[in-house]
Amino acid sequence: MAPRPICREMAPSPHALPGLSGTLGGVLSFRLLIMLLGLGLGWGVGQQLGRGSVNPEMGWVNTLSLMLAGALAASLLAARAERFWLREVSRFGRWYAGLSPRTVAAATSGLLVALLLSVLLGNLLRSLPFYTWVWSVAVTLVLAAFFVPFAVRNAEFFGFLTAPQVRRKPGSKILDSNVIIDGRIVELARAGFLEGSLVVPGFVLRELQLLSDHGDAQKRTRGKRGLSVLEELRELRPLTIEDWDDPALPTVDDKLLRLARETGGKLLTNDGNLGKIARLHGLEVLSIHAAAVALRPQAQAGDVLTITVTKGGQQQGQGVGYLEDGTMVIVEDGLKFRGKPTRVQVVNNVQTNVGRMIFAKVEKSDAA
Repeated sequence: MAPRPICREMAPSPHALPGLSGTLGGVLSFRLLIMLLGLGLGWGVGQQLGRGSVNPEMGWVNTLSLMLAGALAASLLAARAERFWLREVSRFGRWYAGLSPRTVAAATSGLLVALLLSVLLGNLLRSLPFYTWVWSVAVTLVLAAFFVPFAVRNAEFFGFLTAPQVRRKPGSKILDSNVIIDGRIVELARAGFLEGSLVVPGFVLRELQLLSDHGDAQKRTRGKRGLSVLEELRELRPLTIEDWDDPALPTVDDKLLRLARETGGKLLTNDGNLGKIARLHGLEVLSIHAAAVALRPQAQAGDVLTITVTKGGQQQGQGVGYLEDGTMVIVEDGLKFRGKPTRVQVVNNVQTNVGRMIFAKVEKSDAA
């Protein structure tokens, strides 16, 4: 898997609760609040029990005891309450981050219509002898329960209320910075294996520019290579620069996911973690690295290969060599042929999560 550009730094998650997670002061404040609630609950119960008491002093003693018991119980439950609170806030944050501007505009419009109609109906209901404010609240809730879901289901009609959205391009390929720096996309385009329009997001282009101007030589080389690849790619295929951005999203990966979801395009990336998250969101992901691994030639048992043993294996006498595509070949009793081309016969072919491994033995003619 190709490495991600080095300039990407860890950004704070938009789902984290500010002031409570990550700081000792926030945790102490939350637990202090829980203990104060326990004190208040104990005081309230003590006041209720002390009403009508013949001995007021004993009532105050009972109240103080209940307050102390409430504070101690709250301190025991504070850690569990904190985890529950952070989990629910995180869940709300993920739901909120997934809302599209059109959905919010549609829900707001539906609620606005419900409130206006409830005011008009409230004026008509005031003439009825049995009218109370409860009727106005009930009418408002009923209208909101009807208009808000109806507006959300038809959110596409409220696009004029939001900022201009990117056009849907179902057949497009959205390029990530790592797949651009990798460079193999040029050969794929030259061979005609890339169909549809190639989209380079503006924030990815700015990331490459920042890399090419970086003070670190390694990062600068990666950035310049990415820009050179885009120049070569533009000569082969038309490129679309999508000047879309969402400042509310903290990382480039979050922006790529949102852009792919809104345009309906396929995400072209070599980042395995980003690909997994994109698939969980129901997005289509293409990986050049995965395609390259799948297209490696399969060596079957009995095939004869010529390799150069470069080092020893884990077991005594084993030799290790590599094919041109990087596939590791483990040769039984092959260490004595180290440094010279040797004909070997394939015994077994094993596919692992890190790549393909071939087990072989030296052909009899070379062994002699």
